[in-house]
Amino acid sequence: MRMANLGDIRLHYRIDGNPNGRPVVFANSLGTDLRLWDQVLPLLPQDLKYIRYDKRGHGLSECPEGAYTMGTLVRDVERLMDHLAVKDAMFVGLSIGGMIAQGLAVKRLDLVRAMVLSNTGAKIGTVEMWDQRIAAVKAGGIEALADSIMQRWFSGPFRETEEFHAWRNMLTRQPQDGYTGCSAAISGTDFYATTATLRLPTLGIAGTEDGSTPPDLVKETVDLVPGSQFHLIRKAGHLPCVEQPEEYAATLTRFFKETGHV
Repeated sequence: MRMANLGDIRLHYRIDGNPNGRPVVFANSLGTDLRLWDQVLPLLPQDLKYIRYDKRGHGLSECPEGAYTMGTLVRDVERLMDHLAVKDAMFVGLSIGGMIAQGLAVKRLDLVRAMVLSNTGAKIGTVEMWDQRIAAVKAGGIEALADSIMQRWFSGPFRETEEFHAWRNMLTRQPQDGYTGCSAAISGTDFYATTATLRLPTLGIAGTEDGSTPPDLVKETVDLVPGSQFHLIRKAGHLPCVEQPEEYAATLTRFFKETGHV
């Protein structure tokens, strides 16, 4: 188990694959930890170096109180990559992780040579929507919103499986301050203008059943980057790496090869 002491925060991270391979950094969604990628990693080329981490307020990373900003979340992974001496990485971000990817690419293009924006947007939701969600969590805990979140995250058939309950448990067991802190960061983020300045290989991935970041939002976001690609995964919601790991891994592998990362 690895912890990076970045001064004001300690982040939990994990490295898989070839420790000397070209780096791929994964950033997970709101309400999940680095186990989000467990089913995908064994299906990817094993000569690459895979770096996963729990963002602040999630998993085994520290959980400061108060609202977070997207700039803080971007700086966290920036410092983690500097701590690990990682440059020219393929950055795969899902949901809030995709927002972090956009912010990091704008700030430190030396760290990101290509990015995958999965189930995300340049802007997600409205300030009013996030204020309501934060208030609901503070009043009743994450459990109060868990069922509605699960409907947005997963397709109907997946919600009938036994595995589904593990993901619901993962959500409800995240620290409440971490969930509301990261919700505040999403609420205050609009990357349309800055993402449109990016010029790097970009792949968008969306799920047909995604109730949080619908395919149109994902495509609109990646279309801001000239030459970007877009892939739609059917029978999957907000976390296609969970519902359709084989197709998700194949899509990533193809992009890795097209961009010369493997």
